[in-house]
Amino acid sequence: MKKTALLATLFASTTLTALPAMATDTVKVGFVSTLSGPAAGLGVDIRDGFQLAMKHLGGKLGNLPAEVIIADDKQDPNSAKQTTERFLKKDKVDFMTGIVFSNILLTVSKSVFDSQTFYISSNAGPSQLAGEECNPYFFNVSWQNDNVAEAMGKWATDQGYKNIVAFAPNYPAGKDAVNGFKRYYKGKVADEMYTKLGQLDYAAELAQARAAQPDAVFFFLPGGMGINFIKQFVAAGLSKDMRLITSGFSADEDTIKAVGTPMLGLFNSSHWAYDLDNAANKKFVADFEKEYKRLPSLYASQGYDAAMLMDSAVRQTNGKLDDKAAVRKALEAAKFASVRGKFKFNTNHYPVQDYYLRVVRQDDKGRVTNKLMSTIFTDHADAYASQCKMPK
Repeated sequence: MKKTALLATLFASTTLTALPAMATDTVKVGFVSTLSGPAAGLGVDIRDGFQLAMKHLGGKLGNLPAEVIIADDKQDPNSAKQTTERFLKKDKVDFMTGIVFSNILLTVSKSVFDSQTFYISSNAGPSQLAGEECNPYFFNVSWQNDNVAEAMGKWATDQGYKNIVAFAPNYPAGKDAVNGFKRYYKGKVADEMYTKLGQLDYAAELAQARAAQPDAVFFFLPGGMGINFIKQFVAAGLSKDMRLITSGFSADEDTIKAVGTPMLGLFNSSHWAYDLDNAANKKFVADFEKEYKRLPSLYASQGYDAAMLMDSAVRQTNGKLDDKAAVRKALEAAKFASVRGKFKFNTNHYPVQDYYLRVVRQDDKGRVTNKLMSTIFTDHADAYASQCKMPK
């Protein structure tokens, strides 16, 4: 290659706004999520929350027609990577979202960032992308994986639990959750059990937990894993001798619907609750229940907020999505009405937000569901933000 051509190529590859940004005609969103298998309920709720937001927005993002392309990753990193590559190269999407599991997000993130496409995470919040690997093209509208477990660790300490066993799947979010719990729990962790991702039989692990004789068992097991774990824990009679506590991922509507009354009295932490008292949340919950004939979960609330964040960015940039710096600035501003109330991003593009204590109980309609009890953390940030040196 001639020297002049090489210089031109290098200049083009490093200049984001060399030409005037043009407004797009249609906003394209690539939505990849787990829509089949034992964890399908999580992806379905994110999808339904996102779709409800699109209905509220009249099928548009920032007053521009929107095309949402939905695909099932089958909880398989390779499948997710292939679909992501197609969305980026063939469909040329403007935003991506939807992934449930952190290992899958970490598999596809490089391709997304290399293409200078903004990823709006509606669930997965790995510590890697909160710290040294933070990226200007990544924004998270849910939480950093440690955060919800940190709140439960704080509550467990306040309750005086002295000896706890922790359960989590052996993948990035599972390790983040246990680390987060231990960061604020001041008692003894008698045992940490990292089970296979997707495992559904916990007989051996429950026997091991019984032998440890803990005051309580903390678990992070989303989807079908948590459903089976709770059923087996109660069936084994362990609830008579030890308290079962968790983060909201394993005690939300998807799990409650499958387990039912054995979940009554289960304390859990969350950044969102369906009975949060703000206008955006009341409309979201009422319309979700009307549309889908079920109460929304925290996953659905995150899907909804992801769409609303995109809408705010397209609106503020007047649809000039080629101007990456302007889109980033608009996303950082987070000028949308979140269903959790106040919402802002930290310097690493993860939320700074409140975390709550909830308990599973029967409401006045006879439904087994969560009730908001108290606030554990106010304006809580993740532990990795100081490690983030966000590129300009």
